[in-house]
Amino acid sequence: MKMLNAILMAAGLGKRMLPLTESTPKPLLKVKGESLIETVIDGLKRAGTERIFVVSGYLGEQFLPLEKKYEGLKVLNNPYFEKINNISSVYTAREVLKTGDCLICEADLYLKNRELLSNLPEESCYYGKMIAGHSGDWVFELDGDGWITRVGKGGNDCYNMVGLAYFCRKDAELLGHCIEEAFGEPGHEDWFWDDVVNRNLDRLKLKVRPVESDDIYEVDNPGELEALIGRLGGED
Repeated sequence: MKMLNAILMAAGLGKRMLPLTESTPKPLLKVKGESLIETVIDGLKRAGTERIFVVSGYLGEQFLPLEKKYEGLKVLNNPYFEKINNISSVYTAREVLKTGDCLICEADLYLKNRELLSNLPEESCYYGKMIAGHSGDWVFELDGDGWITRVGKGGNDCYNMVGLAYFCRKDAELLGHCIEEAFGEPGHEDWFWDDVVNRNLDRLKLKVRPVESDDIYEVDNPGELEALIGRLGGED
């Protein structure tokens, strides 16, 4: 089964990556000659994704050449990115969610396992890495049947968010409406789009799809980028 839509969130300022992001948006930083966002696009293309929507903001014009390079890719401008958290990027692409199954992905990831996005699960899910001990990052709590009961920060011996989530058609459409309803509520300026998911877990049914530790990398600062380049440079 092919994935119909993908939303890549690429609007952020990338402040933690300064000075590298002074003139280049974080998703366009390169690892071994390939930009971070294009590792994700390559995985999506291998999976047969029909439409890819890149939600840009900071230095957004630099993403426009991707429209010519990749068939079926369109860049959407997020006009709220400087004042509102990443709920604004999904809000910008909310109509995409209403048209079919959809992957939502951070665009500043290095996707090493390009087959990770193939073989879609039957149910909606977040992709996650199991982390032993305490984690202060975004995590998932599960019930006895494996359904997600909480999406939030902090947890022990649990799956951690890796920046990928898949929603089947009915859940994608529902999420689009939930985002629309939440945008404009008091305090929404500080929300992550995952906060909206957490508030609607009584209606959105999601599981965790486990990934291996080296399937995908999140790069938060120049030191981590340098370390990743060094690690990959030592591989065959």
